[in-house]
Amino acid sequence: MVTITLMGQLQTADGERELACEVSEPTTVRQLIQQQGAILEEVLQLMREKKLMVTVNKRIASEDTRVQDGDTIKLVAHDGMGGSGLAPTL
Repeated sequence: MVTITLMGQLQTADGERELACEVSEPTTVRQLIQQQGAILEEVLQLMREKKLMVTVNKRIASEDTRVQDGDTIKLVAHDGMGGSGLAPTL
């Protein structure tokens, strides 16, 4: 099981901040998020826009970092300028 923790203003479509995801073999952070479907759609969009910081097991990581059973992923949105990346653009 891989645990995904959403930090700051991030949450799932259901309002949750933590997900437990079963993995049968090593996979990338991006693939794991994609597998969750609509529940992490907003997170996936931030990833596409390069507005998501990723850590795996308390180490700076990327969407291409491979994860396996027992790992912990933490995700936080950013706008590249110290903001959350979630505010409306002007």
